[in-house]
Amino acid sequence: MASKKKTVSADSGNPLGTLVNLWPYMWPTGRADLKARVLWATFYLVLAKLILLSVPYFFKWATDALNGKLDMAGILPAFLLGAVILVILYNLTRLIQVGLNQLRDALFASVGQHAVRQLAYKTFVHMHQLSLRFHLERKTGGLSRIIERGTKGIETIVRFTILNSVPTLLEFVLTAIIFWAAYGFWYVLVTALTVWAYIWFTIKASDWRIAIRRSMNDSDTEANTKAIDSLLNFETVKYFGNEKMEAERFDASMAKYEKSATEVWTSLGWLNFGQGVIFGIGQTVMMVMSALAVQRGEQTIGDFVFVNALLMQLSIPLNFIGFVYREIRQGLTDIEQMFDLLQVEAEVVDCPDAKPLASGPGAIAFNNVHFAYDPERPILKGVSFEVPAGKTVAIVGPSGAGKSTISRLLYRFYDVQQGSVTIDGQDVREVTQQSLRSVIGMVPQDTVLFNDTIAYNIRYGRPAASAEEVKAAADIAQIGTFITHLPEGFETKVGERGLKLSGGEKQRVAIARTVLKGPPILILDEATSALDTTTEHEIQSALDIVSKNRTTLVIAHRLSTVINADEIIVLRAGEIAERGTHTALIEQGGLYASMWNRQREATQAEEHLRQVRENDDLGVVQRGQPAGE
Repeated sequence: MASKKKTVSADSGNPLGTLVNLWPYMWPTGRADLKARVLWATFYLVLAKLILLSVPYFFKWATDALNGKLDMAGILPAFLLGAVILVILYNLTRLIQVGLNQLRDALFASVGQHAVRQLAYKTFVHMHQLSLRFHLERKTGGLSRIIERGTKGIETIVRFTILNSVPTLLEFVLTAIIFWAAYGFWYVLVTALTVWAYIWFTIKASDWRIAIRRSMNDSDTEANTKAIDSLLNFETVKYFGNEKMEAERFDASMAKYEKSATEVWTSLGWLNFGQGVIFGIGQTVMMVMSALAVQRGEQTIGDFVFVNALLMQLSIPLNFIGFVYREIRQGLTDIEQMFDLLQVEAEVVDCPDAKPLASGPGAIAFNNVHFAYDPERPILKGVSFEVPAGKTVAIVGPSGAGKSTISRLLYRFYDVQQGSVTIDGQDVREVTQQSLRSVIGMVPQDTVLFNDTIAYNIRYGRPAASAEEVKAAADIAQIGTFITHLPEGFETKVGERGLKLSGGEKQRVAIARTVLKGPPILILDEATSALDTTTEHEIQSALDIVSKNRTTLVIAHRLSTVINADEIIVLRAGEIAERGTHTALIEQGGLYASMWNRQREATQAEEHLRQVRENDDLGVVQRGQPAGE
């Protein structure tokens, strides 16, 4: 199983570690324009903070001017000493500060969005690099939610850590210096104690809310997963009339989300209330100290107003510290699973000295292959066979014999535990996965199409193919005529997972896609087993054309589709029980012959039933009497 490395998450509570991980995305290599934006945004932010600290001074001077207590001769020009002018300067300074903040946000917007985009891209690419085992165990709805919340959490951390935490600390230090210089130690002490108590309470309360937030996220993921799973299985729900059951399952998950979300908002209310109480106490103490100083004649009314204004101004970054901490912690919770996802290691990777698969005729060999998905349950036990270049070999056997595992090992979705799989004598573990898969074409049993046009789905085999090549591939797959009769032709949308097309039509699109790819090796993994007999014969005709002169590995359940194979290998319990041509295996009278006879009897019974139904439609069969009487 894929292992996991230690990762930064909400559990670790390490914003600094997260920032270190995110730094390359905020300061991207080769993007001088984005680096310049970061520098300019930081400059404007610091400048705005310095200007903001000057705002209360104009308020103080204006108040003293109105009381005739302003003594600024020699400091400010005479024309600036009027109360009206000072009030105008007060508001003008505040306006400049607001403008600088908006300019900062505008500059940093593209930096934050670039970081989000790059991390989302990295996560998407990483998911495609993970091995098949991971994707077989994944929940699509849950993964999409993890990525959605994770990218938003990343944006939050990027913005608030860089642009707010450090400047807020700077503002507090400068405010403390102003209090010390103007009013003495006790004002600094009360300010420091208030800020410390405020931050301590915010951290403790936010940590308490993290568990509630995580519970809400889990409920949200569960509800989203159930909704997507139910909608993807729309037809199955309809078949069994289980709409009410699905709605109840979804509602049960949403009820959990409702409870958790309510707790999140309630806890936020308590957090805000506690912050208000702490700051209110500190502000009251400071204002009482200043009022007493005014009564003693040590301060002016302007000083009283100045202290209040500076405190109120400090409350904004203090409130923002609480908001920033909460957002960072919640962001860490949101990206916890995304970080874990990025740390999941691929089970199958290219070896350090892997080379592209050398071009060859496409001969396949399985040499004493042993494989198990679970160590306690071996699937293949010493399987050895060859598929000569240009020949067709079929793999048949009962369900669970290991037939489909053969194709997965050839594609190197998994690595063998013992033995080797080679193409033209080259071990598939020693070549790059990209070059290996480029020479193999697959027509699976259950073809899943992209929710796009028919042309897009066919061209997926070779994205650079021209429209003429797409049409030619469709004609070879015997679906060209059908497509041209559609109102929108090749531009017809196939719907989610190709649900607008029938099973046979989807298989033909899959065949056309493989034809367009043009691989020397072809795998037909029970490509017709899910189709009716008539459609199977039509699809088989197209497959015969496609597989001509190609090395073809056929994994089949219906033995009638492999009677012309150059060799048939019969698997039983992960071992080769029989091998030979169809005729030779029938003559042996073993497992293959037994399977053939059972399928032939089932086919005859199916044909008899079809004839009965046709006669019934024509009124030939009388009710209550066996057919043929």
